[in-house]
Amino acid sequence: METASLGGQQRILSFAIRDKNALYQAFMPFVDNGGLFIPTTKRYQLGDEIFLLLQLMEEPDRIPVAAKVVWVTPPGAEGNRVVGVGVQFNEQDKGMARDKIEQYLVGALSSERPTHTM
Repeated sequence: METASLGGQQRILSFAIRDKNALYQAFMPFVDNGGLFIPTTKRYQLGDEIFLLLQLMEEPDRIPVAAKVVWVTPPGAEGNRVVGVGVQFNEQDKGMARDKIEQYLVGALSSERPTHTM
């Protein structure tokens, strides 16, 4: 995972998810347009704009997604939560990233297993 500043509060974030369980843990279906929890120790603020380069499973191409930070889990969070940020996919994506993720998680979304967010 890499981050680079574009000036201001917009950043580029590369994130790869290699297996279905990790995708299930990270996906935030309860967020409008969908979103992901991204483990990171980099500091982000609510509302920061992120340009996400998402690599899912074994797909050769990364999916570019504009997003914004809607969740922050800081170091020392209650319940030994994983440190990171939740990002909400932008409407410009037209649901493409969410649809792709849901295709991988067919049948798992109704599970009661805990995730990084809920």
